[in-house]
Amino acid sequence: MHPQVIGIVNITEDSFSDGGKFLASDAAIVHAEKLLNDGADIVDLGPAASNPDALGVSAEEEMDRIDPVLTALTARNASISIDSFLQATQRFAIGRGAAFLNDTQGFPDPAFYPELASASCKLIVMHAVHGRGRAKRLDAPADGVWDAILSFFDKRICALLSAGVAADRIIVDPGMGWFLSDRPAASLSVLGSLYRLKSAFDLPVLVSVSRKSFLRRIVQKEVSEMGPASLAAELCAATAGADYIRTHDVAALKDGLRVMAAIAAATNSVDAWSPTAHEGIRAACRPNCGENFPGQPQPTGRG
Repeated sequence: MHPQVIGIVNITEDSFSDGGKFLASDAAIVHAEKLLNDGADIVDLGPAASNPDALGVSAEEEMDRIDPVLTALTARNASISIDSFLQATQRFAIGRGAAFLNDTQGFPDPAFYPELASASCKLIVMHAVHGRGRAKRLDAPADGVWDAILSFFDKRICALLSAGVAADRIIVDPGMGWFLSDRPAASLSVLGSLYRLKSAFDLPVLVSVSRKSFLRRIVQKEVSEMGPASLAAELCAATAGADYIRTHDVAALKDGLRVMAAIAAATNSVDAWSPTAHEGIRAACRPNCGENFPGQPQPTGRG
């Protein structure tokens, strides 16, 4: 299956990659339309930066930033994601017909679940080592990252399902860069083993590695020079079975995916988007959440 491409529009003044460039609504709309013309399946509007040095933004300001952009893109029938962990902004987005809510805290408040359950948008549930708030510089060991990720999703997915959120609305994002650790090895471990997440929960997986700090540390480049490294990591994610890839450079990623598809077709390869090399037993993560938990073995008949 070909991954869906999510184009990033940062309507912020301090995003690490392009802070201030698209803060004005006119500039944000033009950029979003370019991403759509480049082939983006979804546009992700971010009204507040999440890097460790970012300033806080109120829900009122977030809504003011996304409102005119959302209006313009809705008129184009574009599929829109809203990247915010503030409930007021999320509620606003639901009311405006956003197709996705992207929460870097992973929807931590059970009191909000009834509203989420009654909505129709998909929920991008992200894991972050620090829990709530913007990313923090934490020296988390790479060898414990998978235990943390699987434990987080075990509990969070079970809670959402128990509150009535349909399984087919949930997308999981393991987090990358600062959201995992100050150590690049943590992100590399996750990127190279996405099959563990897919096999544990049998839910769509989103990967967001574009211009991330761990890649910048590996190649020792400035943000403006991170195109090749980002594309390499994104194509790795596609090969590993990512269902959604969130990127700043939609055109480059779409070209890369076309080349991979052409190679697969020319060589009569197995499905290039299915990580068959990583098939095997499911990860040892068996939450006690009833028979409808995604990925749980189902009974074959009455015994």
